[in-house]
Amino acid sequence: MRTQDLGELLMLAALWGASFLFMRIAVPAFGPIALVAVRLGIASVFLVGILIFTGKLRKLGDHPGKLAIVGVLNTALPFVLLSYATLSMTAGFTSILNATTPLWGALIAFVWVKERLTLAQVLGLLIGFVGVITLVWGKVSFSGNGTGPAIVAALLATCSYGVAASYTRKYLSGIDPLVIATGSQLAGFILLTPLAALYLPQHSIGLSSWLSVLVLGIACTGVAYILFFRLVSRIGPSKTITVTFLIPVFGMLWGYLFLQEAVSAQMLAGAAVILAGTLLSTGLIKPSWCNKPS
Repeated sequence: MRTQDLGELLMLAALWGASFLFMRIAVPAFGPIALVAVRLGIASVFLVGILIFTGKLRKLGDHPGKLAIVGVLNTALPFVLLSYATLSMTAGFTSILNATTPLWGALIAFVWVKERLTLAQVLGLLIGFVGVITLVWGKVSFSGNGTGPAIVAALLATCSYGVAASYTRKYLSGIDPLVIATGSQLAGFILLTPLAALYLPQHSIGLSSWLSVLVLGIACTGVAYILFFRLVSRIGPSKTITVTFLIPVFGMLWGYLFLQEAVSAQMLAGAAVILAGTLLSTGLIKPSWCNKPS
């Protein structure tokens, strides 16, 4: 991997890790639904501008129904669920749960598109979900202000990402990735706006919250997608997906530096087990003793 590619990979991880920090700052003021609607609106304007600049705008109308489904599964629904989760969980903790996305992706691909799994990948799935149990052990409570609902919401969000990945692969294969990114953001914004109108905050919103949602829309969504798809084209999807392993590092780092969030030994242990399982389940680690299809 070239130095430039490595630098962009680290930048992408830093941006996506920072998204949990900015959600944590802005969601108390906006609420989960209104926050995501504004975020998607800003990202849509930014990405549509890129499409106009590259002469690809007309391609947005080629698959409106399919892009709308991806808009729900890959943006509107998981963004709302993760924003809700950050109301009661730290940025670092939420970013670790987000690292289960490739686990769900591998499992759903196996069930839906019949993608074969090796024994190593099956083992990786089991290890990854053991990591989730390690991470949330003793923290799941559904009474009072317990974090149980937030943990469930975060895991449902990552499951939705997994479904979106298989849907995109099955029904939007061969479509320009930038068109998919822009169309899904725009569709998510359009579909979520009527609901967001019912949950508009009735109080004034501070400057820090507005700046946070602006950064979420432009940097953590628009710029991040451009970096992601550029890396996919240059170094391939298997190497680009390693960004998933770096996001919790930055999520915990930004939370610690800017919000004084604690990083516990349990968080580090859970993150390590989840990432080990992810490496196996995505095939990035292929032990010679268990490489036969299950």
